[in-house]
Amino acid sequence: MAETPEPEVSETPEDEMKRKFREALERKRNQAADSGAGGRGGDPSKIHGAHGPAASKRSFRRKSGG
Repeated sequence: MAETPEPEVSETPEDEMKRKFREALERKRNQAADSGAGGRGGDPSKIHGAHGPAASKRSFRRKSGG
């Protein structure tokens, strides 16, 4: 039978927390890499064209008395 590695007994709570954070970060990076390959291009932003040029230039004229 294959032996499964037993968890280290000498692991401190700080080491355990660091390990969990590293594992979570690795999962997050793998998930982001998988979703980034979907053809969205190089721009991961969710908002596009927020400050682009106006559709038509507005002109303001003073009302002359008359």
